[in-house]
Amino acid sequence: MSLFDLRLQDVHSKLNNKELTVSDLVNASYRRITETDETIKAFLTLNEENARREADNLDKQLQEGGERGLLFGLPAGVKDNIVTEGLLTTCASQFLSNYNPIYDATTVSKLKSAQSVTIGKLNMDEFAMGGSNENSSYYPTRNPWNPEYVPGGSSGGSAASVAAGQVYFSLGSDTGGSIRQPAAYCGIVGLKPTYGLVSRFGLVAFASSLDQIGPLTKNVEDSAYVLQAIAGYDEKDSTSANVNIPDYTSALTGDVKGLRIGVPREYLGEGIDPQVKEAVMQALKTFESMGATWEEVSLPHTEYAIATYYLLASSEASSNLARFDGVRYGVRADNPDNLIDLYRKSRSQGFGPEVKRRIMLGTYALSSGYYDAYYLKAQKVRTLIKQDFDNVFNQYDIIIGPTAPTTAFKIGDQVGDPLTMYLNDICTIPVSLAGIPAISVPCGTADGMPIGLQIIGKAFDESTVLRAAHAFEQQTEFHKSRPQLG
Repeated sequence: MSLFDLRLQDVHSKLNNKELTVSDLVNASYRRITETDETIKAFLTLNEENARREADNLDKQLQEGGERGLLFGLPAGVKDNIVTEGLLTTCASQFLSNYNPIYDATTVSKLKSAQSVTIGKLNMDEFAMGGSNENSSYYPTRNPWNPEYVPGGSSGGSAASVAAGQVYFSLGSDTGGSIRQPAAYCGIVGLKPTYGLVSRFGLVAFASSLDQIGPLTKNVEDSAYVLQAIAGYDEKDSTSANVNIPDYTSALTGDVKGLRIGVPREYLGEGIDPQVKEAVMQALKTFESMGATWEEVSLPHTEYAIATYYLLASSEASSNLARFDGVRYGVRADNPDNLIDLYRKSRSQGFGPEVKRRIMLGTYALSSGYYDAYYLKAQKVRTLIKQDFDNVFNQYDIIIGPTAPTTAFKIGDQVGDPLTMYLNDICTIPVSLAGIPAISVPCGTADGMPIGLQIIGKAFDESTVLRAAHAFEQQTEFHKSRPQLG
């Protein structure tokens, strides 16, 4: 068994009993990266010198005793759109290939306070725009279950690194499903918190009303611990919610008796792979056996979610990415004729095709004469989608469905067909538009590739989402499966 297959409490027990050191954990992480990352390509930048120095410091603290952080000594990976002081943050884009931040994102500061060790920065779709990690401007990350397949995206590196046993946990960001979908494709646990629960300060913005940082872990219990460490109000983030943070681990009782589950018919209809649907139905039977009840419900505006999302997200991306102009930071084009030519050449050379596509779509939607017809109408539909969830949650505690309509697809199969690629997010996008929490947990396999079960909850009710996910995990063995790699 890998050290990273151990529960967090078991790792800490071994550390306390001097059976293990933090240096052992960090060494195991870099050894595994050496063994596997030539194939997986999850990392863009390693933090080896600083990580080993931090491990030595934590080992000294271990010898001296005293209070230790919630994530003490655990090797972690950080998605490369979350800024890290003194460590390259490229967003997997040539535009930021030289960007070395002078401050930490709030979530990174919180990980340091919890005393985890940052191993390195993880690959992603450029500026978090994509669902397969093929849009990285450096190289695509590959799925540890089968390197010919995508790991999902945009947090593909974050998911693959955990699935491959390279780090104990990772941080990703979720705009329309970019934590949950790669978690499903890679057979791990991915949690998108309620919008505003986790600070976005230091997250390079894609779509500011949707982006949310969350953990990717091997089990639900670890997800609860990481969320405990990173959640909370941040005055540096104007969208941060000032709410009480409960003890998420205390919710992991294994008891879901009397839990009311809604199952949207829209999430199990046309376009859902039959094997995925069967795995979800089997999962519902597991919940029934534990005393929960479920009924079919409707989220009638689901069919408009993808169009709504891509109008709103692209519009916000068009605005947010205007700051990348070759003047203030990032790569600057050589020998421009004038200021306008500098902007044009820098952006043409720095951005990849998917980023350019979304900037153009967003700029069009926000342009005079089209704003009301597209952007404003999309905002109204977003409100209707949120109301759909509110109506269901008046009668049910959680909503369950598949995380993605299919399992992972082969590298190259869909990259030339952006519309088909966008449809892969049909089950995750409505949740992001509503700003509510959801978790993906493994619930089976199809043709050797993992299937994800999505559990959706009310705003700021991560405790119920985690309770349901943990109870399901205790009754099944899916989360214990590991890819045969290296």
